[in-house]
Amino acid sequence: MPTNQDVIDSWSGSAPYWEKHREVIRTMFDPVTQALIEAATIGAGHAVLDVATGPGEPALTVAALVGPAGRVVGIDPVAGMVDASRRAADRFGFRNATFDVGSADRLPFPAATFDAVISRFGVMFFPSPVDGVREMLRVLKPGGKLALAAWYFADSNPFHYSLARVMKRFVDSPPPGPDDPDAFRFAPHGKLVNVLAEAGAVAPFERVLQFKIEAQLSVGDFWTLRSEMSEKLREKLRSLTPQQRNEVKTQAIEALSEYASDRGISIPAEVLIVSGSK
Repeated sequence: MPTNQDVIDSWSGSAPYWEKHREVIRTMFDPVTQALIEAATIGAGHAVLDVATGPGEPALTVAALVGPAGRVVGIDPVAGMVDASRRAADRFGFRNATFDVGSADRLPFPAATFDAVISRFGVMFFPSPVDGVREMLRVLKPGGKLALAAWYFADSNPFHYSLARVMKRFVDSPPPGPDDPDAFRFAPHGKLVNVLAEAGAVAPFERVLQFKIEAQLSVGDFWTLRSEMSEKLREKLRSLTPQQRNEVKTQAIEALSEYASDRGISIPAEVLIVSGSK
């Protein structure tokens, strides 16, 4: 099983690319952000914690919602992601958002600090999901809401499987263990709900969010974004010859063309939104 440091190292390599493509990624996953805001009942004036914030999302979207009377704190274990978050906050003029390096299982905040805690696509990579959720609950105010987003099954998400199926033709890809840090770690129904229940959340609940991942990009540009976003994909591509890499690109663009139009890319997606209260 990969260690937590392995996960951090992997995401450290991805940080420059997530910053490079920040606005496209923000748009692609805005439906997930809005679902988290709704599930955590975030409103004006609230204090909100975003765990595994990456390059500052959903934190900065939430900062616009809570307004100057509210505040948002984003944490991420990857220093490069935190640096990118701070640059984005400065660039867009957010003074109610701060960012720091930190991990979910040791949150550097007093108990009962936040009205809501959210995490988008972070919980799958926590070294100990139960400890992480327990910490989130600790820093919530009584009655506060916690909301997490995790990928539903790979077969329901061509954003992932379109490229994974191409790569399997060139690189052996053994499946991860059921509890390895992986995008689909919590895809099975009830698995993440049980984590919340074990950690002490009140009335844990899950729903499947169906939406479209949309980007105003050509298929070729979308392939570039996807191949740069994922350390796993970059690593596999590095193992190939230049001729093989060109063939992967050709086949990937062909697979992604199914979701392309003159308006850009639109890919159906399914994500679990899991929430609970303190």
